[in-house]
Amino acid sequence: MSDTTPRPSPRPGERTGWRFSAWNLLLLVPLLMLVTPWFNTVTPRLFGMPFFYWVQFVWVVVGVACVAIVYRMTRDEPVTNAPDELGVDDLDERNVR
Repeated sequence: MSDTTPRPSPRPGERTGWRFSAWNLLLLVPLLMLVTPWFNTVTPRLFGMPFFYWVQFVWVVVGVACVAIVYRMTRDEPVTNAPDELGVDDLDERNVR
C-alpha cells in the first residue's frame, strides 16, 4: 500500500525540503558541556557547591537559552515537505516483490 495522499505544491518563494540556517550552529554550544576536563575542579565553590556541579546547572540554562533563540529566529521561515522518494511499503522488510 503506497501513500497516495496528494501533497500541496509549494507557493512561490517557499522553500521545500531540508533547510539550513546559520542559527542552527548555536545548537552546538551546549555540546561543550561534554568536555568535562575543562571544568572538572572543586574550586571555585558557589554556596558550598563544588565548581563541577554548579557549572552543570549553568550549562542547562545555556542549553535552554540556545534552543529558545534558535526556535525564535527560525520559526517564521516558510517550509514545505518535499515529496518522499520512498513510500512506507518500500521500507517494509517483509514486502518482497
